[in-house]
Amino acid sequence: MTNSAGSEVVVITGASAGVGRATACAFARRGARIALIARGIAGLEGARADVEQLGGRAIIIPADVSDSTSVEAAAEMVEATLGPIDVWVNNAMVSEYAPVWDMTPEEFHRIVEVTLLGQVYGTMSALKRMMRRDRGSIVHVGSALAHRSIPLQSAYCASKHGVYGFVESLRTELMHQKSQVRVSIVSLPGINTPQFEWTRNKTGRKVKPVGDIYQPEVAADAILFAADHDRKEVLVGWPTVESVMGEKINSSLMDRYIAKNAWDGALEDPLQPGLHPENFWEPVEHDFGSHGRFDGRALSSSVQLRINKHRNVLATLGFIAFAAGISLWKHS
Repeated sequence: MTNSAGSEVVVITGASAGVGRATACAFARRGARIALIARGIAGLEGARADVEQLGGRAIIIPADVSDSTSVEAAAEMVEATLGPIDVWVNNAMVSEYAPVWDMTPEEFHRIVEVTLLGQVYGTMSALKRMMRRDRGSIVHVGSALAHRSIPLQSAYCASKHGVYGFVESLRTELMHQKSQVRVSIVSLPGINTPQFEWTRNKTGRKVKPVGDIYQPEVAADAILFAADHDRKEVLVGWPTVESVMGEKINSSLMDRYIAKNAWDGALEDPLQPGLHPENFWEPVEHDFGSHGRFDGRALSSSVQLRINKHRNVLATLGFIAFAAGISLWKHS
């Protein structure tokens, strides 16, 4: 999907590090013009350098997605500078590791306004422009935690559940209008990003993803696929599939399993006082890049994602093989 200038214009929120940074690099490899939105200048400058080195063009827009006015101003700047927006990727988030009783109302509100409402505001600004052109793709970065919540991240889980519900409503509204604007959600497993280094943490212990960990480039691959195809949801990694299926089959059993394993399994060594920067209210002005500290164990590919991306072809081949087998059986 490209505009008249010949290369797609892409907006990515939360673009300074992690999944957003890896996604910017993936779009850059195909020559996109990319607007990078985040709060931290150091990370944005690093992301811009990555994009330009890979053959893309980038502009940086420092903005907090919880401010709808700033998001709308960013959209105006993108179209004035780069041209009509083809793809909008909602990726920005904040979270906190703590049980509910250790959180404040202000902290809970902050997580929801960034992680849920930030995606809503981005989508509204994208729709304002895409619907009048009747084209465009909006990708929401979701999580396995939208299907199965875990302890110590209640506000983040609630926000991702909210994103999922929002996308379902919006998708049906666009279908009713026979709009050619596409919306999708990419549900991620644990990803090796710097978020585990800067997320607000009241547990007193280092935190990590639960289960298999994937490199952010796997997430970026899924996001590009979602931008190019009309899929309601793209599940990434077997842990995400297991979360979805486990919740459907026996939610109560999942509760008991997760109550222990997703609490204890998320915690590592004690935190060293003063050595854990956090980006909760303000950005950490350091260029963290795409990867976190789990390079030694993170998976660089996903068989499940490859199957998912080609499921229609595989289903057709399976049907042909089945039909051929029936035919041979009848004539044997």
